[in-house]
Amino acid sequence: MGVRELARLAQVVAQDVSSWESGLRVPRMEQLGVLLGALRVAPVERERLVELARNAREPNWLERTVPGVSSATATYVEYERAATGMVDWEPFLVPGFLQAPGYAEAILSAHRLPPRLIEREVAVRLRRREVLTRREPLVLKLFLGEEALRRPIAEPAVMTEQLLLLVRAAQPRTSSIRVVPADAGYHPGLAGHFVIFDFAHLPSVVHIEHLRGSAHLYDGDHVAAFRAAAETLADLALSERESLALIQGVITGLE
Repeated sequence: MGVRELARLAQVVAQDVSSWESGLRVPRMEQLGVLLGALRVAPVERERLVELARNAREPNWLERTVPGVSSATATYVEYERAATGMVDWEPFLVPGFLQAPGYAEAILSAHRLPPRLIEREVAVRLRRREVLTRREPLVLKLFLGEEALRRPIAEPAVMTEQLLLLVRAAQPRTSSIRVVPADAGYHPGLAGHFVIFDFAHLPSVVHIEHLRGSAHLYDGDHVAAFRAAAETLADLALSERESLALIQGVITGLE
């Protein structure tokens, strides 16, 4: 069944269906029901998709508290909130939800965003950190490229603040931060940043980004390929203790 026919059944335009497929937007429950029925999705899989859509919308604090955030950002953040676990590979930068305000402002300013948008984006990033401290915290496996620690995104005082935040973020038992050394040689992670979201009762989802946007991958083979890449990173990365020692060493060098 084509996109146009699905759009007709759901009483939306074809562009809406395309945005659902790409993960930029989440369909309403009634729209999802029409789609699942038209596609003859098996009952077990239907329950999983309905739960995913429900988790992606409730509670949708981002749309309520930070108006004007892009749909792509909203979708990513709601996946982040609905997930029980996350594998994050960041070759060059500290991930958004672990960015200190000054570090985030330096990155956003480089994109020549107006001050109003920068303030809003920083607020979103700070709120996202709540997934690590909620009653059932997100289980985080973060792999950082060594360059993410050493690249001078901002002045030394800001970089020190950022690295100290990473040290604190690594303290909970549910958070693992490991550094992939710069001399690790070639590995699949050099293709770019990716995130694997894992859910309690739903299939995993992969998030990838490029200069002009992002995409979500749902196909099992795609997810397996990124899972294998993450396992390679785990083999190459320093241990958690060694990684913290490296971060502390970089902090000392900034003083």
